[in-house]
Amino acid sequence: MKRTTIIFSLAGLALTAAAVLVLASSGTPADTRSVIVQGDDLESVARAVQDAGGTITHELGIINAVAVDLADEQIAVVRRSESVSRVHENLTLSSAAKGGNSRNKSTTSDTSTATAIDSDPVNGETFKGYSAYPAIVGADLLHEKGIVGQGVTVAVLDTGLNAWPQITKNSTKRNRLLAHYDAITDQSLHLSAYSDTSGHGTHITSAVVDSSTDENTGRFRGVAPDVSLVAVKAFDGTGRGSYADVIRGLEWIVANKDLYGIRVLNLSFSAPVQSHYWDDPVNQAVMRAWEAGVVVIVSAGNGGPDPMTVGVPGNVPYVITVGAMTDSYTPDDRTDDRLTTFSATGPTAEAFVKPDVVAPGGHIVAMMDFFAQIAHEHSEFHDGGQYFVMSGTSQAAAVVTGVAALMLQADPALTPDDVKCSLMAGSHPAVGPDGALAYSVFQQGAGLVNAYDAVFNTATGCANRGMDISEDLAGTEHYAGYARQNGDGEYYIEGLEGSSMLWSESMLWSESMLWSESMLWSESMLWSESMLWSESMLWSESMLWSESMLWSESMLWSESDLTSSSIAINTWVDQE
Repeated sequence: MKRTTIIFSLAGLALTAAAVLVLASSGTPADTRSVIVQGDDLESVARAVQDAGGTITHELGIINAVAVDLADEQIAVVRRSESVSRVHENLTLSSAAKGGNSRNKSTTSDTSTATAIDSDPVNGETFKGYSAYPAIVGADLLHEKGIVGQGVTVAVLDTGLNAWPQITKNSTKRNRLLAHYDAITDQSLHLSAYSDTSGHGTHITSAVVDSSTDENTGRFRGVAPDVSLVAVKAFDGTGRGSYADVIRGLEWIVANKDLYGIRVLNLSFSAPVQSHYWDDPVNQAVMRAWEAGVVVIVSAGNGGPDPMTVGVPGNVPYVITVGAMTDSYTPDDRTDDRLTTFSATGPTAEAFVKPDVVAPGGHIVAMMDFFAQIAHEHSEFHDGGQYFVMSGTSQAAAVVTGVAALMLQADPALTPDDVKCSLMAGSHPAVGPDGALAYSVFQQGAGLVNAYDAVFNTATGCANRGMDISEDLAGTEHYAGYARQNGDGEYYIEGLEGSSMLWSESMLWSESMLWSESMLWSESMLWSESMLWSESMLWSESMLWSESMLWSESMLWSESDLTSSSIAINTWVDQE
C-alpha cells in the first residue's frame, strides 16, 4: 500500500529565517514580482493566474507551473484557487564570481594579460598546458581503446558557450555542436554564436569535450573529446539566473532529448536548500530529466567543508552528485592527493549520503575567453590566449559528465541508474596507511571516479534501490536515507556504526592517504537503499539530529507557501 507524504514529520535541515519569505500586503497593482505558480496541471494553473490579471512569462509544463508577474493582492487571489498548490518567488542571485560575493576571492589587483597559468600560484612550478585530469580518472586509458564519447550527446546548462573550434568540432574536425538554446530569451541561437559573457559555461564545457591534445603528453585535454554537444544558456554574463529560466532550460532539454540524442546533462550550479528535495521546483524538473532517461551530473557545491552543505539540485537522491579533490599540482605523485577544502559535504536533510563520488576539481585548465566576466575579475589565472585555471565542484562535475559519456559509448543500453551504479562501484575510496577511510563517506561518497573501472566493472542494481522516481514525482511516496548523528555529533550510517564510517573533525583533510583499488560499495554496505518517508519514521533517541537541525515553527513553510527561489553558479574559490 502506498504511503502519502507527511511534510513536517521529520527533517534535518537548518533553515534561516531568510529562507522563507512572506509577502507583504502593502503592494499595489503596479508593484509586481515574479513568482512561480504550481498546481496539478498547466492549463488550470495558467487559467488561475490569467483570471487574477497576471502576466505569464514562462510556461513550465515539466512541473505543471507558470512563472508570472503578480502584485501582492493578485497572489492572494491566486492562492485561493483550488487549482494552485504552491507559489514560489522567482528571485535571482548573483554568481559569486562577480564582484564581492566571492568566497575566498583573490584580492590581487593585477589586470594584465597575466601568465599565472605558466606558474603554479602555490609553489611556482610550471603547469602551462596542464591537462592531467583525464588521466587522473583513467579516461586516457579508454581513449587508447577508441572510447572517446562517439555517439553520445552531452547537454550543458550554464552561462552559455563561446564557439571555440576545440569545443564545436571533435577530434576529426567535424562539427558536433547540435543545438545552442537560450532559455532566458526562449530562442535558438546560431551554432557559432558567442553567448557566454560569464566564461563559466565555456570552461565547464571545455573540460568535458575539448578535442585538442596537450603539446607535452599528446593526450586529449577533454574527458570525452568526441561527444556531440548541446549548449543551453540559463545564466547571464554576471552569473545571475532564475528558477524559471533554469526550469525552462531543463524542460527544453527533456523535450529535445530524442531529437539530439541527449544522454548526459551537466548541471554545475548550486542553490541553498530550502525545502525537502521533492518540493523544490528545480529539483522536480531535474527528477523529470532523470525519469526521462537522461543521466544528470550535478556539482555538490563549494560551501564545504562543513556537513550538510550540499545544495540544490545536488540534494536530489537519484542524480550523481560530485565533490572535488585535487592532485596538489603533482599529477605523478598520488600520495599527496586530497579532498579540496571547499567541497560540500553531506548528509542531506533527508539523510542520504552525498556526494556520490569525487573527481578532480582543483586548478582545472580549460577554455575561457580573456574578456569573459570571470577571467576579467581573475585575470591572473588566464594565459592571455584561450585557457583559464579555475577550481570548484563545477569543474569536478564536468569531469564526471565526460566519464558518463564514455560509459555510454561503451554500453549504450545503460540506464541512468546503471550509470550511477557502475560509476560508484568503479570508484576508489581514499584510505590511509592503515587501510581505513581517509575521509568519511559524507565527504567522498564512493571515492574518486575511475573511468576505466566504471566501464569494465560488473556491478548491477546498486543505485537508487528501493526508490521509485515516478511515485516520488507523483507525491505518493518520498524517501529518506540511513544517515544518523550520534550524541557526540558524529554522522554515521545506520547499521554501519564503525569508526571508518563516521564524520568527525579528526577525519578532515588527511595529509597521508591513497585512492584505494578496493571497492567501498558492496552487498554488505547497502548505501543506495532507502526507506519510505512517513509519519512513523521518527528518529529514535539513539539517532538524534542536533536541535539546530530540526524544523522549528519559525522555519516552516509559511501559509503563503512563498519561498525564495534563488540560484547561482557555484561560488569562486581559491585554487587548490
